[in-house]
Amino acid sequence: MSGTNPKTTLYVGGLEETVTEALLHASFIPFGDIKDVNVPVDPQTGKHRGFGFVEYIDNADAAAAIDNMHNAELLGRVIRCNFALPQKIKGGEKGVSHQAVWKDSDNWYERQLQEVEVKKMLAEGGGE
Repeated sequence: MSGTNPKTTLYVGGLEETVTEALLHASFIPFGDIKDVNVPVDPQTGKHRGFGFVEYIDNADAAAAIDNMHNAELLGRVIRCNFALPQKIKGGEKGVSHQAVWKDSDNWYERQLQEVEVKKMLAEGGGE
């Protein structure tokens, strides 16, 4: 995988609640030069959301970090480590973590109504 993927930013999930950007940086620096570390914080609680991002300068270093850190243990928790999704998939330039919680509420409500209708139809025609 090394050298075939131009991505340099990693998603690190399953973080224990006391993990900081400094600790994440220290855990991933053995694999290469790090450009940036980001652990998004929930504005409501002031705590991080259990995941973070580590951006390497070189894509080979990012691949080495995934090879070594995926399913590794950090502060007693098994972490997941993958290439991060592109910004346009995550929800724009700032990502989903910067979007309002209610942004998708209309679609959610419509999906809930559709699920209720499907359950009604299955219940009515379930004996056939």
